[in-house]
Amino acid sequence: MADHILNADAPWDDFDTREYIGHNYLVMQAVDEEIITLVRDHFSDHFEGRGDRVPAGIDVGAGPNLYPAFTMLPWCDSITQLERSANNREYLLRQRDWYEPHWDPFWKVLTERRGYRDLDNPRERFKQVVQEPVEGSLFELCAGKPRWDIGTMFFVAESITTSLKEFRQGVHCFMNALKPGAPFATAFMEHSQGYRVGDIEFPARDIDKEEVERALDGLVEDDVQITRLETSDLVRDGYTGMILARGRRKK
Repeated sequence: MADHILNADAPWDDFDTREYIGHNYLVMQAVDEEIITLVRDHFSDHFEGRGDRVPAGIDVGAGPNLYPAFTMLPWCDSITQLERSANNREYLLRQRDWYEPHWDPFWKVLTERRGYRDLDNPRERFKQVVQEPVEGSLFELCAGKPRWDIGTMFFVAESITTSLKEFRQGVHCFMNALKPGAPFATAFMEHSQGYRVGDIEFPARDIDKEEVERALDGLVEDDVQITRLETSDLVRDGYTGMILARGRRKK
């Protein structure tokens, strides 16, 4: 792979969705269970006892991953999945009507908290709440006004470029999309050296917990939690761990 690859240089429409799902999501990884548990508790602690749902949530750079949307399902009336890759958007669209059974264990982890457990039919709720996937880039969110009341961004800003400037810009654009006070969760690969999907190498920016802290500085409330995850099992070569940030957009 070339030393310097920007987001615009990568062949996102050639992303092999089925290959990626087969490697990452057909069986729930221990680290995904840890992420889901922590995000579940973060959103539950924020919303439980507040009454009404918020209008709109967004999952930025959704890829072929449903569980970020799952974590927002009880808490908002509409969820936007923003995704650049055409193959991934086609997959997400097919999942709206009746998502595949291998996603059930991911949902089951969420049901340990009441807000999720109270949804009798999560597939029907998913169909009602999750909108058709929207074609778009993370960076386009910098141009608009804050629209969303809750948001997720998992393994995106550091996994689309080798540029530190673009990584920081990506984090800023995600936060710019959220209304003041909106709860969010975002996850990052630590020290990623890039990744292969099928026959294609995709870029990544080598970052650590301190770089995540710098990227979020001034954009989030002081009670933000930035954690290096405890799960030691790696889902692929070329990175050292995962980092999860949970907090609220600065008011």
